[in-house]
Amino acid sequence: MPILPRVQAGLRDLERAAQALAARLPEPLGVFARVAYNYRWSWAPDGPEVFRAIDADRWERVAENPVRLLQETGIDRLEAAARDGDLLARAAALEEEIRGDLARPPRDGVATPDRPVAYFSAEYGVHGSLPIYSGGLGALAGDYLKEASDRALPMVAVGLLYRNGYFRQRIDRGGWQHEYWVDTDPERLPAALVRDEDGTPVTVSAAVRDEHVTAQIWRVDVGRVPLFLLDADRPENSRAGRWITSKLYISDEDMRLAQYVLLGAGGVQALAALGIEPGIVHLNEGHAAFVTLEMARGETSAVGSLNGALEIARRRTVFTTHTPVPAGNDTYPAQQVADVLSQMAGALGVEAEQIVALGRTNPSEAAEPFGVTQFALRTSRTANGVSRRHGEVAREMWQPMWPDRAVDDVPIDYVTNGVHLPTWLGRPMWRLLDEHLGEGWLDRATDPATWAPVDSIPDAELWGVRREQREQLIGYVRQRATVDRLARDEPRPYAEAAAAFDPDVLTIGFARRLATYKRLNLLLQDVERAIRLVGGDRPIQVLLAGKAHPRDDQGKALVQGLFRMKDAPNFASRVAYLDDYDLRMASHLVRGCDVWINLPRPPLEASGTSGMKNVVNGGLHLSVLDGWWAEAYDGTNGWALSGDVDPDHGAQDARHGAELFRLLEEEVSPEFYARDGDKPPKAWLQRVRNSLKSCGPEFGAGRMLEDYEKKVYGAAG
Repeated sequence: MPILPRVQAGLRDLERAAQALAARLPEPLGVFARVAYNYRWSWAPDGPEVFRAIDADRWERVAENPVRLLQETGIDRLEAAARDGDLLARAAALEEEIRGDLARPPRDGVATPDRPVAYFSAEYGVHGSLPIYSGGLGALAGDYLKEASDRALPMVAVGLLYRNGYFRQRIDRGGWQHEYWVDTDPERLPAALVRDEDGTPVTVSAAVRDEHVTAQIWRVDVGRVPLFLLDADRPENSRAGRWITSKLYISDEDMRLAQYVLLGAGGVQALAALGIEPGIVHLNEGHAAFVTLEMARGETSAVGSLNGALEIARRRTVFTTHTPVPAGNDTYPAQQVADVLSQMAGALGVEAEQIVALGRTNPSEAAEPFGVTQFALRTSRTANGVSRRHGEVAREMWQPMWPDRAVDDVPIDYVTNGVHLPTWLGRPMWRLLDEHLGEGWLDRATDPATWAPVDSIPDAELWGVRREQREQLIGYVRQRATVDRLARDEPRPYAEAAAAFDPDVLTIGFARRLATYKRLNLLLQDVERAIRLVGGDRPIQVLLAGKAHPRDDQGKALVQGLFRMKDAPNFASRVAYLDDYDLRMASHLVRGCDVWINLPRPPLEASGTSGMKNVVNGGLHLSVLDGWWAEAYDGTNGWALSGDVDPDHGAQDARHGAELFRLLEEEVSPEFYARDGDKPPKAWLQRVRNSLKSCGPEFGAGRMLEDYEKKVYGAAG
């Protein structure tokens, strides 16, 4: 797929991988192999459906991985596809669309092709077929790369290739979560090992304790943005060294620190080895904080001191913190960090303790542990939270690092998260917005005027699209919930009751990481009211999903509490817990649910993005006024619970639980079912319009990227 020049490292390797795959296919299907090796197909309007048309069942079985689809589909199906002129024409059109997108010149601005933004993140939720993500942080990173591609912002990204990814989830009959891991073969991903001219893999070496860990580099293309993934599974390494990139957020603390060293120090080396000199280095959370140490290492001989070298690195480093929960900001005993960084400290010509001190809130307090967030804050030129309220929380949280400043003067700003609209829009809603917002509306999505025509969408059309997307979701749930229940050895009548989920019933979604502060338990705080809600004259069906951290028994207990209610009247046919929440499941849920519920204990929600994905699909948000919803809610575009902080958690839970049920009983359900004969519910649809107009321009990834360019990348060092 010839294109204008862009980052060349690994590009020929991707092209060779596509050619090798094409050689195994019937000749007319070569176009599919070429398209498969750039995830740009995944957010083209017809992209997923073009691959699905080859073999719909196999497409689901391979988690929508186009490389595996083409590798594993039987020859009869492949030959049938090769004879399908309409399908070949669609594939050619898709390739031409991608070719045109990649050929656009880069946009002038804060980054250039010679000095791109280098984005570092421990996880990337680019697509469900690339299992190197766990949840919201990864989904945000994936959306960010896609938006950078759409806007032709020169960017490269760096991460780790986890051979076992994040854990998979199985819920047993009693509601207890069990974890397991699945091996990922990178040769069966849309990825290629980066090689030098003689075919030898390009490698880098990171010093971890007394071992020099060698890592090879894989390239994955996300539209115009190359994502380089470091992989320590090399024969030169010890067994422990090879294990560093085995699992995302590995439990062992030494291994976790080793991951951070490899991501940060190894990532900087990888860019240098590939001939990439970033103008801005963006740390997405503190996992890559050691980036600045490696950049400083190249400056120490000229500058003569660690502080001077770090200051040079600091001038081009920016940091985004996502975690307002103290426990979510990783800390480690000082000696443990000193041991892991001993070789790096020697290369910098300093004692390890000098580095460790930079990761303390109070550098002179020897008993204080090392925090990656503190280190990133101290070695970056700017820092930001991910919503307005999170910025406030972060300034208060980290004010002790600047004891001479008032809280409001702590140098932590905010850029509210946003979601990549083409990734999350359902096709019916996308077609509706294309029709009413005009050609090229996605390029104008940050302008409120773009969304004004939403007011003129006829009730019947808007309601019809919402019903279509709800029906698609319910079809998915009927199949998925039945299989999940049978896999748990549930009684057959209970399993088959999932077939009664109804596309004309108000459908509510709650799908989050199952930390206790997200308060899934509020949904069952009043059991009798819950029973009345799901089985009343204005019924509600509830779809739940989420994973608890493997070591979070309290989070797992939340699901057990739900399962104790599974035999309550109507629950089998109105309430479903879907196992193994991932990006693919999320896309079904956010497109089809009528209401998205979010119940964090304030002020512990940094931002949240699942609700944003739902509202751009015409869903409505019901949430605590925390994170992004504290900025978005205006009284006409959804529903809200108080965001006031209350140290009496029991009293707060009681209030929020009661208000949640009151809203569902007295406002949400009556408004949804308020029909004049067969006419759609006017007040409901007006609320949907208000939501689209207020949230559409403000909570897309386009506005987020614009804010980063203006407030962060363009900020003075």
